[in-house]
Amino acid sequence: ILKTLNSWFWWENIWMPINCTWADFVDRDGLVFPKPHQLYATIPYAFVLLIIRFFSERYVAIPLAKALGIKNVRRVKPQPNPVLESYFRECSRHPSQSEIQGLAKKCNCTVHLVEKWFRRRRNLEIPTVLRKFQEAFWRFSFYLTSSIVGFIFLYDKPWFYDIWQTWVGYPFQTLLPSQYWYYMAEIGFYWSLIFTLGIDIKRKASPQGLHLIGFTFIFFCPSQDFMAHVVHHLAAIGLMSGSWCGNYVRLGTLVIFVHDTADFWLEAAKMFNYARWEKTCNMLFIIFSIAFFITRIILFPFWILRATLYQPTYYSTTPVIAYFLFNGMLLTLQGLHLYWGYLIFKILKRFIFLR
Repeated sequence: ILKTLNSWFWWENIWMPINCTWADFVDRDGLVFPKPHQLYATIPYAFVLLIIRFFSERYVAIPLAKALGIKNVRRVKPQPNPVLESYFRECSRHPSQSEIQGLAKKCNCTVHLVEKWFRRRRNLEIPTVLRKFQEAFWRFSFYLTSSIVGFIFLYDKPWFYDIWQTWVGYPFQTLLPSQYWYYMAEIGFYWSLIFTLGIDIKRKASPQGLHLIGFTFIFFCPSQDFMAHVVHHLAAIGLMSGSWCGNYVRLGTLVIFVHDTADFWLEAAKMFNYARWEKTCNMLFIIFSIAFFITRIILFPFWILRATLYQPTYYSTTPVIAYFLFNGMLLTLQGLHLYWGYLIFKILKRFIFLR
């Protein structure tokens, strides 16, 4: 069964134009093509990024946080109590008064001590400001580095200025070393985020607030619970991996670049929000909003989607199945961009008229 499913998945008519087979993508005459098995390397690359993250958060983020005035708050741990711990994990973190009385009798202690235990135990679940700053710093560092490196990789490429060049010579477009490392780093980064979901800050599936002094931004973002994160990261990995297998690498690098160039501004705004630098945070959020509208609302649909939906019809009269799959995912992504853009616009509107 697995062999049959594998043959169906790698059926040529799904991935490449008519009269092309996988045998045509053997390296030859100076041409190098992306190969699906190369994606296995993204797993060890993810662990390399985790090591870099550990040292950057420990030896760069913490000193920077202290310089910005963020203190490391040490919380008092409650006394070990298997009964209360079991109830906290399996039943409720906020027991009613009658439940507290029952637990006090069961543990042979006072109601006050049980209430104090639950209060301290709940506090342990709340991430410290320093921990939030460390995570924001890591994401900021990666997105900023990716944006700079992506620009260096792309600025001298003809398809960076003329989107038609993404299809010239397709599917026999050689893979550049810069494209390989760009893809490996991005996919590895999302794998690393999946590996750390269990220890990263867990946020509820609700709007994420940027609470500023004198003003409150409510930045709406996709659901932030565990499964939503898993789905989001796997979808990103799937989209990039699929474009790698179909040799849509030129377009894929443009999609990555367009997204990363706005994200690091938001992470920077979070960092200064945690440091309670109100004016700096406000300014960075406004810059993020401008970058978001330029990249996600203008460039992505009128530059990227135009290249994926309209231009392929000039090179082939019979689009392959991958054409519909990838464009379906990209159109869904654009729908999310419009939704988030609408919410960001509402935030900016409130900010301008309520100050």
